[in-house]
Amino acid sequence: MNLSTLWNNILEKLSYDPESPMIFSSGTFWALFLIFMPIYAMLKHQRMKMIVYVVAFSLYFYYKSSGVFFLLIVATSVIDYLLSRLLATRVKEWQRKLCATLSVVLSLSVLGYFKYANFLMESWSHLVGTNFQPMDIILPVGISFYTFQSISYIVDVYRRRIEPTDSWIEYLFFLSFFPALVAGPIVRADQFLPQIKSNPSPTRDQVWMGFWLILLGIVKKALLADYIAQYNDIVFTTPETYTGFENFMAMLGYTMQIYCDFSGYSDMAIGIAMIMGFYLPQNFNFPYKSLNVTEFWRRWHISLSSWLRDYVYISLGGNRHGKVRTYVNNFLTMLIGGLWHGAAWKFIAWGGIHGVALITHKALRPSLDKIPNTPLVKLVSWFITFTFIIFTMAIFRTNTIADLQVMLTQVFTNFHLDYLPVFVDVRLTWCLFMVLLIISHFMPEGWWMRLGERFVRTPWIVKLLVFVVVVQLVLQFRSEDVAPFIYFQF
Repeated sequence: MNLSTLWNNILEKLSYDPESPMIFSSGTFWALFLIFMPIYAMLKHQRMKMIVYVVAFSLYFYYKSSGVFFLLIVATSVIDYLLSRLLATRVKEWQRKLCATLSVVLSLSVLGYFKYANFLMESWSHLVGTNFQPMDIILPVGISFYTFQSISYIVDVYRRRIEPTDSWIEYLFFLSFFPALVAGPIVRADQFLPQIKSNPSPTRDQVWMGFWLILLGIVKKALLADYIAQYNDIVFTTPETYTGFENFMAMLGYTMQIYCDFSGYSDMAIGIAMIMGFYLPQNFNFPYKSLNVTEFWRRWHISLSSWLRDYVYISLGGNRHGKVRTYVNNFLTMLIGGLWHGAAWKFIAWGGIHGVALITHKALRPSLDKIPNTPLVKLVSWFITFTFIIFTMAIFRTNTIADLQVMLTQVFTNFHLDYLPVFVDVRLTWCLFMVLLIISHFMPEGWWMRLGERFVRTPWIVKLLVFVVVVQLVLQFRSEDVAPFIYFQF
């Protein structure tokens, strides 16, 4: 291979490939990250140089994920920064409100065009009976995540919870910080901007804890989620050709897959940020051990549920105007949460179902609180909640509502436990992974933290051995292609 061919291959590898966007579980990212970190460490104590360097890498990371759409986040940062500075200097309330409203409307308009334009026009065409030809719109990866960060920043400046950043580059650092850029967690300005100012250096223990979280995330995503998905994908593609038992196992499998996929990404994001000396909020807290749907939303996608609470539910009035208004606000908040996940009626239906479930739990809570909190009651509560989650998660994965109806029909009319021994025999590894996940969910919550702390204290040779084992397991069970993260589409 001559130098020209080698150079062309390098340029091709470093260029954006729409068929293979860069993700945390890809070898390309880790190769670049290993190059990034030594330079980052040298610039860490030169705050402004560090900021410029991280911003440049973050924008390149987004370019590798979404191509020229990295310019969109730059434009958003310029508009937000200018409007936030203008907002902070205004005295009259109508002027402050105008600046905040303009920023929010612009952010939502951009999100609406890329994510919802075709959906809205298609829905309208079906309503009036006209033919619809979708526009050729490419959805930028992670646009929902950084749009919500942008909105929270402006709203917090308007509410005087924070001061606008001193410089535009600091705001762009916050908006484009690559560990959380494309799939969260959704970072709040009041939590992250002070870290940019203080520029904390990671301790040795923090670096190793970050490494532990990265390994944990890789196991969840590249090992468990991707392997479990292989069976799920087969059934969800043609559910009518499988029995009710097989359809239900695919639903259960997808419930575990989406948890491992998304929480695995969050673990890696938090771990990478921790190695860099920054704190990102916890995004998952063993959600499938929840005893009711309210608890589930305190444990699942915490950064989104808390964002919806603070910027949608409270803005609508929260619980300040009586029970009926509280229930309406809950329902509307969950509808918006469903719509955030995707431009399709199935996501709106998913949000509405969860909204009804939350309202039902709140309405029945006075009566439920009178029931003795015995182990049997907890078991029944968990079973009802988890079953509800399994069936609602299926809405995410099915291609159409018709496919979901087929799956439900099969589950409720053609379900036979006689298939269990054969299923276990044919898909033993899949079943073992599922059992492992369920058991891990019910370990004491502090156990995982203590396990991480023990990993931090182990000799480097043990850490190396754990790393080698993880890599070997991923290589042993991986599919042919590196599967993208599920939440990239949101």
